[in-house]
Amino acid sequence: MDSILAGFVRALRAAGAEASTSETIDAARTLALLGYADRAGLKAALGLVLAKSEDDKQIHDQMFDLYFGRPQAVDAQQAAAPLRTGDAEVDALLDLARPGPQGQGSDALAAALARAAASAGVDEIRFATQAGHFVRQTLDALGIAPLEARLAERRAAPGAQDEVQALEAARDHVRRQARALVQQRYAIFGKPATEAFMTEVAVTRALGRMAPAEMERMKTAVARMARKLAARHARRQRVALRGQLDLRRTMRANAGHDGVPVTLAFKHRRRDKPRIVAVCDVSGSVAAHVRFLLLFLYALHDAVGDLRSFAFSNRLQDVAGPLEKLPFDDAMALILREVGNGSTDYGQAWVDLHDRHWDAIDRRTTVIVLGDGRSNGSDPRLDLFAELAGRAKRVVWLCPETPGRWGSGDSAMLQYRPYCTSMSHCASAADLERTLDEALEAYH
Repeated sequence: MDSILAGFVRALRAAGAEASTSETIDAARTLALLGYADRAGLKAALGLVLAKSEDDKQIHDQMFDLYFGRPQAVDAQQAAAPLRTGDAEVDALLDLARPGPQGQGSDALAAALARAAASAGVDEIRFATQAGHFVRQTLDALGIAPLEARLAERRAAPGAQDEVQALEAARDHVRRQARALVQQRYAIFGKPATEAFMTEVAVTRALGRMAPAEMERMKTAVARMARKLAARHARRQRVALRGQLDLRRTMRANAGHDGVPVTLAFKHRRRDKPRIVAVCDVSGSVAAHVRFLLLFLYALHDAVGDLRSFAFSNRLQDVAGPLEKLPFDDAMALILREVGNGSTDYGQAWVDLHDRHWDAIDRRTTVIVLGDGRSNGSDPRLDLFAELAGRAKRVVWLCPETPGRWGSGDSAMLQYRPYCTSMSHCASAADLERTLDEALEAYH
């Protein structure tokens, strides 16, 4: 494959676009037909074959302009009058640095710097602090040492001021262009890698201690994690639906073909579409965790056939409507304002669920409870919770408190635990992803 195209696909993936192997092969065929001459046409064509969604299309267009655009460096001055030193290596660099009809021009310098940068491994840049190192490596690969050596020599020579100025102008021009190139490659490969690292740190950080500045990064990260989770389970479902060959039915179906298996019959095991009921405590200590659980669930709409969401502090309410109709942040603000005030009462929440929404739970339903199990000493209504567990396929409880605090004070976690399929500490977005992955896995 063309190394330039391979680098572009790598840049797309680093920026978060999901460019698959088959799409990359299509892109290579597209490039073979169009070539690089018509950049606008190539941009449009690659956008069609490499971008799956509007988000991917936006990333593609930004990265195309950045990857195939020429780095721009602001020059205070450029090489002055034509100069010949008699040193072939120095004169070659002077020609590269001197634009206009008497020099090889900026195109040749850009090409030479690109080759030097590739030799120096500039695409491996990951942090802005590495820029100086890679600029030096690029200049060394370009062969700037003879020019710098002559400049140092001529500075000590009398009457060589004009030559020194010309050499300094050429050196500075080449340095600026090299720095611009390295900064461009950092924007393509390094900055996304840094952002990915920061996101990886954020998704493992306790949600209750999330800084406001990290919220947007986390929302983007959770949406991306949910898309990958949905795609993974959709792929598993397609594999499962292929079934096992039913030899008896296959022989019967092909009796008219002398037993030649023209038509294959398969045994299919009935598999339920995932149904999830989320019951969320939205009191102050749990609100941050609820936000990301619901964000995860509603981003999984393709993988979850039926999703019901309930929130409570004392009285339980169905909150699916706001989440489906309003922007997510507005919906969460409304839920916290209308449901989040009040003294927490888990027993009353089970009563409300039983009286008004019990039909939402059946043998196909996974019930996900998110809360700390603290209901200010009120009756936990274990009888209703036990009945709920008997109706549901699975009951998964996520608790933001560490297990060491379960059962302490007014916590009823240890009383609820015997009725749960699983009960685990949930502190981060990574914990939420693992739990939802396991919940969806139960339907395969």
